Amino acid sequence: MAGPEKGSEAPDFELPRDGGGVLKLSELRGKPVVLFFYPKDDTSGCTAEAVAFSELKPEFDRHGAVLVGMSPDSAKSHDKFKAKHGLTVDLVSDPDKQTLEAYGVWVEKSMYGRKYMGVERSTFLLDGDGTVREVWRKVKVPGHAEAVLEALAAL
Repeated sequence: MAGPEKGSEAPDFELPRDGGGVLKLSELRGKPVVLFFYPKDDTSGCTAEAVAFSELKPEFDRHGAVLVGMSPDSAKSHDKFKAKHGLTVDLVSDPDKQTLEAYGVWVEKSMYGRKYMGVERSTFLLDGDGTVREVWRKVKVPGHAEAVLEALAAL
């Protein structure tokens, strides 16, 4: 589980996004990017996290930041998730898990003694040059979006 550390360049990606089309990270250069990885659309923690980022989106917008959520779910699943919860963040799909692996968030997890592969809830704050400025791993949802906003404001 390596993935980029603070001060390193964020791995680029071009992935299918909600609403059709693709999102390419390098095309967002010049703006800070909040990249949050979450396990699954429409589950309690993931919904709470995406809703929290959506509620704070006007604050992130003030700093010129782009909010991007990523999970292995399909773009179609993302569309339903966004519509159901009124989400305003961009969601990208990584069904092949190559980007999840590049960021070191596709990891072995354990639940009730059963081991399986899944997404470790993580967030990366990138500056306008695509450099990783902050990394949060094993994110606990309450207060997380606020903590990311605070770090963004300090950039």
